[in-house]
Amino acid sequence: MNLTSDRIRSIGWVSVLLLCGALTIALMLRVNAVKSQVYDAEKRIVWVQQDIDFLQTEFQTRSNQQALKQLNDLEFGYKAPVAGQYIEGERQLAALGKAAGPGAPQPILFANAEKADAQNSGSSLLAMVSPISGATAAAMPEAGARESEQSKAEREDLARDADALGKRLARIEVAEAVQQ
Repeated sequence: MNLTSDRIRSIGWVSVLLLCGALTIALMLRVNAVKSQVYDAEKRIVWVQQDIDFLQTEFQTRSNQQALKQLNDLEFGYKAPVAGQYIEGERQLAALGKAAGPGAPQPILFANAEKADAQNSGSSLLAMVSPISGATAAAMPEAGARESEQSKAEREDLARDADALGKRLARIEVAEAVQQ
């Protein structure tokens, strides 16, 4: 093995290049590790900022609730429901619907149906009063007769339309069933 100076220089340059390549790869891996740490730190900063925003909102909400509570205590006097106000089950709900005992007051009615009496058996039109003359429709015999003829014709038209509507709806349902 005859090592000449050219061959030794070539081997030196190759070893220097390999050493530089290894150092470059090591440096690149270190830079990527630092970049990853920076990215993780940025994510933590964003998370902390979101947490701060959440806590600020929570603080404002709770301080608002305190102000609302003070206003309620001062002005309105509303109280939060307690556990005894809730119904535990179906039996307790059914117990609320028991019949009133003897001597109990009549329940308050919120709606009332019209009762048809002997005079007003046809329609509620007879009970109407003219705002100009103050006379009722029952006092005007010609208006009552004309209205009764018109109302009969209207009732017949409405009954015919209702029958036709039922038939049309039945056809639509059948058509939809065929398409499905």
